[in-house]
Amino acid sequence: MERPDAMQRVRRAHTETLLAQLRSAGPLSRAELIRLTGLSRTTLFDIIGDLITRGVVVEREPELSGQRGRGRPTSTVSLNPSAGRIIGIDLARASITVVIATLGHDILASGTRAVTLTAGPARRADAAGKLIDDLVREHDIDLRALEAIGIGLPGLVTGRGRPAGGGGSSATAKQISTRIHERYGAAVITDNNSRLAALAEGTWGAARDVRDAVYVRWSDGVGGGFIVDGQLARGAHGAAGEIGHVSVDPDGDPCPCGGRGCLELLIRPSALIEQCARRGVTVQDPADLVAQAQAGVPAVREVLHDAAVLLGRVLSGSVVQLDPGTIAIGGLLAQAGDTVLEPVRTAIARLAIPRHPRRVDVVPAQFGDEGGAMGAVAAALRFTASESLLPTRPLT
Repeated sequence: MERPDAMQRVRRAHTETLLAQLRSAGPLSRAELIRLTGLSRTTLFDIIGDLITRGVVVEREPELSGQRGRGRPTSTVSLNPSAGRIIGIDLARASITVVIATLGHDILASGTRAVTLTAGPARRADAAGKLIDDLVREHDIDLRALEAIGIGLPGLVTGRGRPAGGGGSSATAKQISTRIHERYGAAVITDNNSRLAALAEGTWGAARDVRDAVYVRWSDGVGGGFIVDGQLARGAHGAAGEIGHVSVDPDGDPCPCGGRGCLELLIRPSALIEQCARRGVTVQDPADLVAQAQAGVPAVREVLHDAAVLLGRVLSGSVVQLDPGTIAIGGLLAQAGDTVLEPVRTAIARLAIPRHPRRVDVVPAQFGDEGGAMGAVAAALRFTASESLLPTRPLT
């Protein structure tokens, strides 16, 4: 017969497994939890009942859809929204986006503010803190139950998504994460913001229903991320997903990364605007580039088409190597729709082992500018799940 303390350890392990699933995936039905945790129906129902009594999780009744004949809708279980808080921050080059969420995956507040390109790490961290404090005050949010903060940064972030002070992060990431940690006292996780946007798409967005996906952010720069077997791939040196720095012209212009002829140099908005000018069309900015393409201006559509073909060639290599089910393309230039998506699809179909009977869906990303911050929330949620942090009781 098992000793009581051994049984308690098993019970705690089962409880932590269940809570980790709810932290990572959000609301789930009991049937989904049984499948994901491997727990028996009796054990799982008993643990859920205890957690509901303690106020750690809540049961949500299904929303009525008005459809009939499809059986009774299923209720879901989620972490109590009052049991913990998560903050996601995207410190992009020219803006800061903040999302404040609950452990139950409910968004409490979000906001974006501009930041100067020359602002150093301390100023950027303080600007993010000011935005957080303003959102907290405006929406009357209690941060006493704050558990973790995720931060997305441009460029190489070579850490492993660990809290502030962990080894391997870039100097900028360390300065920012340390300053934020000192301000709020919660664990801080840093990663590349485009890679985090990929995580957002894999958690809640266009790639939610696949285990393997590629994400591209095509905006002022070209970044991306890979979801492999449901996990965000960071690589051995924290450089996974740098799609924009694949060389497509080894004899081309030098890139700040040290390479030559990188994809980003050729298809970033400033380069495309210059190409339009050489064809006699004036384009004011990236938004105007998209607007003119949508309006059917031939020269602009041709420039975007050719750029999308280059992107498709690079992505065909990712398809051969990773075999993703979905490629999600986000960022400002993705708003041009099929003007850019269709050439990418065509290039992949022509170049990525055409005789292989595979299907790769090339779709627009679900998240826009908030994708990096949402991915930072997802990363923080996954960190708390991996650490098996048991939520506290709701605040009174």
